[in-house]
Amino acid sequence: MALEEYRAKRDFRKTPEAAAKTGRGHRSPVFVVQEHHATRLHYDFRLEADNVLKSWTVPKEPSMDPAQKRLAVHVEDHPLAYAELKGTIPEGQYGAGTVKTWDKGTYDNLLREKPAPQTVEEGIKSGRLELTLHAKKLRGNFALIRMNGKLRTKDN
Repeated sequence: MALEEYRAKRDFRKTPEAAAKTGRGHRSPVFVVQEHHATRLHYDFRLEADNVLKSWTVPKEPSMDPAQKRLAVHVEDHPLAYAELKGTIPEGQYGAGTVKTWDKGTYDNLLREKPAPQTVEEGIKSGRLELTLHAKKLRGNFALIRMNGKLRTKDN
């Protein structure tokens, strides 16, 4: 199941985070950027695909300047309901700290329009996603590109 790693890291009796279950997708797929004041301030980029949120942690605030690149570390999938999380994850829990929405909107997968169309999951596996984001702060075309190394999976 896509949310096994998410479930294993959390005690849902102690945290306000969404239960580990897949959700029903939106008519237009959503994305959210959450500002997360944990051990260090970072941003979590979450992208709806396959009835979960594919997720990356980003150490610096996202930018609309194409000359400014951002590191994005792929992390475990999150449930769709996590896109609505606002509040505080208690001390002693994984990801303890305050979470608030920095930006939220819908997106288009530009890989679907290529000569060899790809889903978001296929783009992640190949190491390249191309998206158009539609939100208040983040608008326009963006790419997530794996620079080197292998995709992290349960098998490696």
